[in-house]
Amino acid sequence: MAIVHVVQGCHVWGTDLSQPLGPSRTLTVKRGTRVQIRLNCPMSFDFAQLSGPALALGDPRSYPGTVRTFVFAKKGVYRIQATNVESSEQMGMTTIGADNVLVLTVRVS
Repeated sequence: MAIVHVVQGCHVWGTDLSQPLGPSRTLTVKRGTRVQIRLNCPMSFDFAQLSGPALALGDPRSYPGTVRTFVFAKKGVYRIQATNVESSEQMGMTTIGADNVLVLTVRVS
């Protein structure tokens, strides 16, 4: 997965090829799956776990061009939020509407 820049809402979840998927996304995976998130957006993001069994988040901040990996070792429903650190205005980017706060829901069986 990726976080990609778009005009409407500034950024959204995207495929590994940067095709936009929207500000919220749900995945269903098997226990032990690793999900990698590449920051293809020019902003930094803070990640926070909202629910589910505890994940090893490490440093909550990720920077453009980096990849963050989450390992889903236990069954359950996880919710992870990604919030941009800099606004589109601060980055000098023209966007329509407020910047999205991204939420990823992962169902692990």
